[in-house]
Amino acid sequence: MEQNHRPPRNVRFGVFEADLEAGELRKHGLRLKLSEQPFQILAMLVARPGEVVSREVLRERLWPSDTFVDFDHGLNNAVMRLREVLGDSSDHPRFIETLPRRGYRFIAPVGLKGKVPESPTQPAGATEKMAGVPVIGGKNESRNSEALLSNAPGQPSRPFSLPRIAVLVAAVLAGSALISGITVHYVNASKGKANRSSSLVVLPLENLSGDKEQDYFADGMTDDLIANLAKIHSLRVISRSTAMAYKGTHKPLPQIATELSVDAVVEGTVMRVGNRVRITAELVQVSTDQHLWADTYESPIGDVLALQNRVSSAIVDQIRINLSKEDQERLAQKPSVSPEAYEDYLKGRYYWNKRSGDGFEKAIGYFEDATRKDPQYALAYAGLADCYGIIGATIYGRLPASEASPKAKAAAIRALEIDPSLAAAETSLATAKFNYDWDWAGAAEGFKKAIQLDPSYSTAYQRYSLYLSAMGKFDDSFEQIKRARELEPLSISINTSLGWRLYLAREYDRAIAQLRDTLEMDPGSEWAHLNLGQAYEQKRQFGPAIEELQKALELSHSSPLTLSALAHAEALSGNHSAATKLLSQLEELSVKQYVSPYYVAVVYLGLGKNEVAMNWLEKAYTDRSNGLVFLKVEPELDPLRTNPRFAALQSRLNFPN
Repeated sequence: MEQNHRPPRNVRFGVFEADLEAGELRKHGLRLKLSEQPFQILAMLVARPGEVVSREVLRERLWPSDTFVDFDHGLNNAVMRLREVLGDSSDHPRFIETLPRRGYRFIAPVGLKGKVPESPTQPAGATEKMAGVPVIGGKNESRNSEALLSNAPGQPSRPFSLPRIAVLVAAVLAGSALISGITVHYVNASKGKANRSSSLVVLPLENLSGDKEQDYFADGMTDDLIANLAKIHSLRVISRSTAMAYKGTHKPLPQIATELSVDAVVEGTVMRVGNRVRITAELVQVSTDQHLWADTYESPIGDVLALQNRVSSAIVDQIRINLSKEDQERLAQKPSVSPEAYEDYLKGRYYWNKRSGDGFEKAIGYFEDATRKDPQYALAYAGLADCYGIIGATIYGRLPASEASPKAKAAAIRALEIDPSLAAAETSLATAKFNYDWDWAGAAEGFKKAIQLDPSYSTAYQRYSLYLSAMGKFDDSFEQIKRARELEPLSISINTSLGWRLYLAREYDRAIAQLRDTLEMDPGSEWAHLNLGQAYEQKRQFGPAIEELQKALELSHSSPLTLSALAHAEALSGNHSAATKLLSQLEELSVKQYVSPYYVAVVYLGLGKNEVAMNWLEKAYTDRSNGLVFLKVEPELDPLRTNPRFAALQSRLNFPN
């Protein structure tokens, strides 16, 4: 007897899930608004993936009594509404392919609930090249695409209803274009009416170009939107490093909002084809699963800064943020940038975000290229100041202060001349004063000013916290790092910084707990391993200390800092031969690159040669080595605190009382 097989109730494709019995479509766990006929078409298509479902079959099922004209119009509208909700397009389909005069075919992999199908494949012939110019969609261009492209670049887009906008997310511009889709999901709402929002996170924009080498562009667009929104004083914006922790994840948006304690979530996609940019923004009220608003913006890449202002203005308007007069004036500006300079800037930021000595050196090259190509590009100067502000610090130690300081300050001052509102440039200027110039009052004033300029800029709190720790003001320091952590709860850098502040305050057990938690988040963090090893060392737990410092040495590719730290621990543990061998490696490295005298002093201190260590500390003073800013509080220097030469050296640094 033949068994009666019921069709599956739930199917998955891409980020969508369809409940065929309940007639519901969800994306990332959020229910999408889709009327009955478009959903029935979807159900018929996903039931026969890869097969053509003819127009006649659709007519018999859905419009059995209508005239041909009514059916044709109704079917076209229903498919259009379905594509809009899926973010699909007839020109460049990812889900529903049109076969002219025949019907439709579902081209994405379909799986059962719980089994995630592969990503939708690009249909054959979606992009062809003729004489080096990409031709999108073959012979027939959709009427929708022609209408959408009719808006002049830089002009406000015509108001569209939500369904008309969603189709643009995946549409490829005819000729040379760049597409960026951004979705704003409104979380903290009730009874169908949007509440006033005060915080949001911008999730990493997904690169849909198919070229992994274009990831830097998608990440850069994400960074720029975060930075632009973060300038609004009445809005708390989660910073970049925490947002990037969600890259490639598919958590439900309400869960992300809960984890980050934000009212709104911004997400989207980026596809780059040529020299234009298009941004599509969509507002979804998560509590009611309702799409509230959407719009589209387009411009050349050279006008991308103005475009970001328009998108940011629209977002804050929809989440009902009251803008100050200064914010309104800034968002109304129409700045431009050389497309080539913008390219270099995004590449510079990509390498800057690697937070390594090699990464900084590559970033400096790109930022310098950007400033040459566009001398009025403030963000490129700010990026340059960021790099020079810390590349000579103890944690990296690639340049002497005499070289890093003037370059950091010059770049920061130039950035502020062009745009006085740049908190990043103000922070970099204060960092240079702290790290290299030992201008304590100037550094403190600069960090405070940066926080006033952008209360959402976590790095300003992080650096101010470090300054306060160096001054011995640990309670104030913990308050500032707490604020930074509230903005970036998943930041490895900030969580490591908290551990190091605890170490400097001699709260070693708390430091160890914090740094171990950080390493659970990222086992590959060389700085967390380094600081954890130093904390174990202060507790005289040399076994785990050396183990952690060896991991840091390996991860850093034997940087001067980690060589020095491991040598110091080996010496204190009684293994003077290992410490001496590491000291030799440090001396050999100094022939190839700059090595701060401070690193050498730390090794001799571990070996018990205090006067030799003092000789090297005095050389470090001549070099204005950044390690000396922690002279008051660094536990490794405790054996010297009764040494008259050490007291005299500390007096020369003129720390404030």
